[in-house]
Amino acid sequence: MPQEQPGPLRRSLSRRRSLRSELDTDDRGWTPLHVCARKGDLKVVKKLLDEGMDVNVIAWGPKSKGVTPLHLAAEGGHLEVMDVLLERGADIDARTKGACGWTPLHIAAKERRRAAMKYLIENGAFLPPDISDCRFNPPLHYCPGLEWAYEEMKRLRHENSSSGDTSCSSES
Repeated sequence: MPQEQPGPLRRSLSRRRSLRSELDTDDRGWTPLHVCARKGDLKVVKKLLDEGMDVNVIAWGPKSKGVTPLHLAAEGGHLEVMDVLLERGADIDARTKGACGWTPLHIAAKERRRAAMKYLIENGAFLPPDISDCRFNPPLHYCPGLEWAYEEMKRLRHENSSSGDTSCSSES
């Protein structure tokens, strides 16, 4: 009995496969740059960027729509990798796709990566004066730790703005 092979579907699947292999992504839609940024592998991140990989390459996996290497480096708290990515032109305020639109700062906050949050704020990540500013925040129920993170970010901003005084603090 001959097998039916739907023409358009078959072409569509083979086209998707070739595009996927052309981009060299894994099942999450991550490129090697995404993987190395998440692992904190500075040497390989530099090598991939030197070879011409786009610093703002976007992942299109089922659970990582719009994630950039900077999002993943922030998630892991890898400051040296974040530094290289920003030096090479990474978008510090890149947003994931979908309802939330998370930035690398959101991701660092969600993971409670204080040093990564501080680094992003010091390097110009967008931080509005009010937590309810819709230009910054995804809905709070998507990130229960966001209130803590926002207070932490405000404190860091305050520390940065008053750091010109002295390096010592009168608080105990």
